[in-house]
Amino acid sequence: MNNNKKVNQKYALKKVLAYIGKYKVWIFLSILFAAVTVALSLYLPILIGRAIDLIVGKNNVDFDNILKILTESAVIIGVNAILQWFMNTINNRVTFQVVRDVRNEAFTKLQNLPLSYIDSHRHGEIVSKLIADVDQFADGLLMGFTQFFTGVVTILGTLAFMLSINFKITILVVVLTPISLFVARFISKRTYNYFKKQSEIRGEQTALVDEMIGNQKIVRAFSYEKESLNQFDEINKRLSEASIKAVFFSSLTNPVTRFINSLIYAAVGLTGAIAVINGTVTVGGLSCFLSYANQYTKPFNEISGVITELQNALACAARVFELIEEEPQIPDGDDSKVITNAKGKVALENVSFSYTPGQKLIENFNLNIRPGQRIAIVGPTGCGKTTLINLLMRFYDVNEGKILVENEDIRNVTRESLRSCYGMVLQETWLKNGTVRENIVMGKPDATDEEVIEAAKATHAHSFIKRLPNGYDTIISDSNSGLSQGQKQLLCITRVMLSIPPMLILDEATSSIDTRTETRIQRSFAKMMEGRTSFIVAHRLSTIREADVILVMKDGNVIEQGSHDELLSLGGFYAKLYNSQFAV
Repeated sequence: MNNNKKVNQKYALKKVLAYIGKYKVWIFLSILFAAVTVALSLYLPILIGRAIDLIVGKNNVDFDNILKILTESAVIIGVNAILQWFMNTINNRVTFQVVRDVRNEAFTKLQNLPLSYIDSHRHGEIVSKLIADVDQFADGLLMGFTQFFTGVVTILGTLAFMLSINFKITILVVVLTPISLFVARFISKRTYNYFKKQSEIRGEQTALVDEMIGNQKIVRAFSYEKESLNQFDEINKRLSEASIKAVFFSSLTNPVTRFINSLIYAAVGLTGAIAVINGTVTVGGLSCFLSYANQYTKPFNEISGVITELQNALACAARVFELIEEEPQIPDGDDSKVITNAKGKVALENVSFSYTPGQKLIENFNLNIRPGQRIAIVGPTGCGKTTLINLLMRFYDVNEGKILVENEDIRNVTRESLRSCYGMVLQETWLKNGTVRENIVMGKPDATDEEVIEAAKATHAHSFIKRLPNGYDTIISDSNSGLSQGQKQLLCITRVMLSIPPMLILDEATSSIDTRTETRIQRSFAKMMEGRTSFIVAHRLSTIREADVILVMKDGNVIEQGSHDELLSLGGFYAKLYNSQFAV
């Protein structure tokens, strides 16, 4: 199910301003420092102009006053540098706090999204949104803070100083300069879509790299290297084309605005020279005015560059906000109940479910399970075995009917209390980056070392853990642990063995373990399952002979139900499956 929401540029900008608004005090300080630094910068040309006017001619130079002016200028430059350092520090602080907030909210939303979103989106693309797009957004935002505030204050300040020197020439500058902004706006409108496309293709590329690295053994086993390279080249080519267009159009902004501003500067110089000849402006005054004219036009160049960079930043931010704005999973209601002292009573009443509308999977499914029963679920691939587990854990909600635990509809209880009732071992292992002990105690953080070792011994994991470099304190991860798949599975089983909740779900839990170890673990499972409701999904039917009830599923329906001996005596679908595995 894909409910991806498109976020436009206007909405993205509104969201960014909302994040920035949390740091009003820092923004005020940044603007204040910007105003002071600009004022000091604008005062320098006045001093330089005065110094020039003190150089009247040969043997007519007021060195004493010039020295005073130069000393004053040096002090102003030093103070200005310190204030700019403070301003940049504040801008960095605000930028990275905003980025932290965006990334935290995006990651928090990821934890609250329904599994249907995770299942329908490539994981590499989600990672790209959280990492690469947020980094691009940070770069644009930092440039905006650094140059935008200073640029606006500079424009206002130089305008005031120029008016004090010569009104007519100032009007000429004010009338001509905005032309560069119109040009920048015209170009920036066309760059946003290119930057948005660039971000989307970059996410597609990250997803492909993530797939290829995560499945490198399969890639090499099937000699898929050439095809994957071709696929990467095709995506890389599209990314290159989109990037070239984005950079080309965005790079037009600065030279075009500089050209326009150079023409304005030349016009000011010519007009000012005529004013000097007419005696309305001094040479020092003209020098001062030309400096102001240059400072006045410079921010227009910088702001146009900021606007271009912001197009990229907003395009990346829009992709992140698309994730943040996704519909979360239905939250627990305020009146949701908490399951306590669960005994393991489960019932499914007229349950119907499908992942995709129109493609039927489970229909009118009914099942009553008494506390302590062992329920085995068997059937061909795609019959709905794992889907049933997803519904029991409420990873997905049923389309019709209801699932009851302890006589309570699971939609009316908190997810945390529901899932705490289950201990689950899946065919796919997952270990977090941390010590062996930290991985084992995930379900019981307060477990003692003795409890951890006892659980490891029960699953026959203790022997190989002792051989690790630092034993239970050895750092491992899911992708780079040096452990075999079977050893990873043993740690996952130990994790459940430690907490032992009232109900168990074993989905092909021993599929990666050798037959000898599996036999010993089955004995541990048997001990662990005593008095607990257990759901066992298995392809190897020899592992479920002792189940109280075996559900034989086909096309989303339970077609046979009973004990192992009862189903064999029926001579139906289960008997055929069983005999096919043990036929000589």
